Amino acid sequence: MKIHTPKPFTFEGGERAVLLLHGFTGNSADVRMIGRFLEKNGYTCHAPIYRGHGGAAEDLLNYTPEDWWQDVLAAYETVKNMGHEEIAVCGLSLGGVFSLKLAYSKPVKGIIPMCAPMYLRSEVHLYQGVLEYARGYKQLERKSEEQIEAELSELDGERLRNLISKNNALLKEVRENIDLIYAPTFVVQARNDEMINPESANIIFNGIESVQKQIKWYEESGHAITFGKERDLLNEDILEFLNSLDWKQ
Repeated sequence: MKIHTPKPFTFEGGERAVLLLHGFTGNSADVRMIGRFLEKNGYTCHAPIYRGHGGAAEDLLNYTPEDWWQDVLAAYETVKNMGHEEIAVCGLSLGGVFSLKLAYSKPVKGIIPMCAPMYLRSEVHLYQGVLEYARGYKQLERKSEEQIEAELSELDGERLRNLISKNNALLKEVRENIDLIYAPTFVVQARNDEMINPESANIIFNGIESVQKQIKWYEESGHAITFGKERDLLNEDILEFLNSLDWKQ
């Protein structure tokens, strides 16, 4: 069965620009509803897809978090080259981590890290998450259970463990540098986050040096907050935060 792979998107809605960043094993669909909502409210939105994402889990093993960071930087430059001098960044999970890294690496108008981990709940937990993602994708391809088990056995190895370890190193790097962040920040965290330790939100909020910062807990949401039952409220809160920034346009 042929699966249609997701694509990056650009929605041109106005002079104000927002870079939207997806999560680990995710793709641009993670932030598509936010993008459409912001487009209707006067914002131009661009969402890349990191290399190795959007397809089979095996593709992830060909890349590292440093490759994905380079993809984020390229997406930032894409928005700049469209003529936008001021760029806000909104990211889910790993995308939220990258939004924080961008905030101390590049000029940004504001950042919205959503369910962004500062610590892994456990490396084993993330490891199993990749295998579950792989199983689901293979089931969509309508492979037999025998073939799926054989392919998962091949995936379950040292290369995957190394990737998880490098992800952990990225979190450590960002966690140790969040005190360099001065951009306005809206920290979003799901109360029922099953993937990361929700305490990460407090670490971010307390660690950044931003004068304009806020944190909100979404009491009925899980990790995939952009798809959850509070997604409409989330979209409105993001818009309110973006509108509060001191844009030139």
